[in-house]
Amino acid sequence: MMSKKDSTAGHSSEASTPASGAAIPTPEAARPGGAVTRREFLELAAATTLLADFSTHARAAEGASGVPFRTLGRTGEKVSCVGLGGAHIGNQSTEEESIRIIRSALDNGINFLDNCWDYNDGRSEVRMGKALRDGYRAKAFLMTKIDGRTKEAATQQLEESLQRLQTDHIDLLQFHEVIRMTDPERIFAPGAGMEAVLAAKKAGKVRYIGFTGHKNPDMHLKMLETASAHHFHFDAVQMPLNVMDAHYESFEKKVLPVLVKEQIGVLGMKPMAAGFIMRSKTVSAVDCLRYALNLPTSVVITGCPSTELLQQALDVARNFEPLAKTEVAALLAKTQQAAQNGEFELYKNTNNFDGTIHNPQWLG
Repeated sequence: MMSKKDSTAGHSSEASTPASGAAIPTPEAARPGGAVTRREFLELAAATTLLADFSTHARAAEGASGVPFRTLGRTGEKVSCVGLGGAHIGNQSTEEESIRIIRSALDNGINFLDNCWDYNDGRSEVRMGKALRDGYRAKAFLMTKIDGRTKEAATQQLEESLQRLQTDHIDLLQFHEVIRMTDPERIFAPGAGMEAVLAAKKAGKVRYIGFTGHKNPDMHLKMLETASAHHFHFDAVQMPLNVMDAHYESFEKKVLPVLVKEQIGVLGMKPMAAGFIMRSKTVSAVDCLRYALNLPTSVVITGCPSTELLQQALDVARNFEPLAKTEVAALLAKTQQAAQNGEFELYKNTNNFDGTIHNPQWLG
């Protein structure tokens, strides 16, 4: 059995934060040494709006709950536009509270559930598995992640996840933390992790395959290029998408257009940058969720450690309407200065969020 010491490091979902207002700085006022020019700023706002035009904002698959559904890339699967993050499921003081949050999400129209083999020493998967009893598994599009790069490690972690989640299949299995330029070749090497996952898919244990990462958009592009070289097409890709990412080492600018073009499902995570955007006092939690939903995302995954924050996410989803160009520009203006050096996106430029850096044995 692999050690899972310090397994809370590197979790990718985040808690939503109650809404708060903020003043709007102008682009001219936010121009330190390396800041973008006004023209570059306006071009960024225009590009963001253009990308949003590709999104499935229409409420075609909206259920009685009022939560809009979107299509997961070329899979054709309909998933709720907001998803329940798994890292915070397991942090509640009691198992019953975790189960209550998960079932409330499913009862109120969220069908996309996020998790990972390493979250909270496996506790997040165990509690989610218990929540999925009594017919709740049928309501869920269940995603989890594995860290294993070797065939043996990937197989072991997948089997443990299936057992904890009390299911015979995972709807979407993702390779977690592609945060090293060497990860793509290691995953696709002969006899490595991808072979294990493809075998599991053939056996009916996995329906779709994706990958995640939070470090640098070039690593995502390398993973996509490596997949193409091996004649493989990912079903989904998960990455940080938020109003600060647009200004710094941007997944939105570099990776998102590729995913849209290739019809790969877009899983936005860290809409509040793991809560750090709230510390910047530039925009509200609701602003953050609306900005992420305005992008061509299939799902925006957000952590909801309480029923209050779950309700906030549900309210934003149910009331969401595409943002006007002026609204996008205003949000980008609010965050422009604070976002310049990645101070509030520490998962990009520190190892504080890198579970597999702190626990390399998870890779196999």
